[in-house]
Amino acid sequence: MRALFLRDVRLGIRAGGGALVGVLFFLAVIAVVPFGVGPDLNLLARIGPAILWIGALLAGLLGLDRLFQADREDGSLDLLILAGDRHMLAFTVFIKCLAHWTAAILPLVIAAPVLGVFMNMDPAGIGAATLTLAVGTPALAFIGAVGAAVAVSLPRGGLLVSVLVLPLAIPVLIFGVAASYGATTDPQPFWPPFLILAALSLFFAVIGPLAASLALKANAD
Repeated sequence: MRALFLRDVRLGIRAGGGALVGVLFFLAVIAVVPFGVGPDLNLLARIGPAILWIGALLAGLLGLDRLFQADREDGSLDLLILAGDRHMLAFTVFIKCLAHWTAAILPLVIAAPVLGVFMNMDPAGIGAATLTLAVGTPALAFIGAVGAAVAVSLPRGGLLVSVLVLPLAIPVLIFGVAASYGATTDPQPFWPPFLILAALSLFFAVIGPLAASLALKANAD
């Protein structure tokens, strides 16, 4: 499993520019916001957490369609499906999701404080947004695995993956933004939405790999 994790991290970094493309897309989303809402620094600071979360969500969708595509093309996906039972395949999907998060989404979390400065956010808001992204974005990887597994047999399934993933990612987005605002805005609380966000990541860490493994088996059949 360690070898699988390291292999997928290397593939994720190399494929299509990997982390660099995601960070550049994240930067592009943040950069166009002032042109749409105007140069009001107070307004940018208020909407900063929401924009960071939306940018991270959209950037996190990049490359999801390739989560299982390389394994399918070289035949290793069939070996993974045949190598063990459903639970073993689900654990393999879990490792691949962690590798995808490390290679493609973790750089977005690291870049978030710098982009928060661009949005004129205060240090408390930047810290809260970065913390919620670190806790909540793993759920996006586990949700994305389900969409990637459903579309793995399609030659161009990137759009389908996005359509499948976005509705399921809305609760993560809601509680991530709510917790970010709660850290800087009274009387909004921080801990209740933050703990729900952490619970969503744990929930999808269990449900996502299981659902993705069932979808992979169905596509293999």
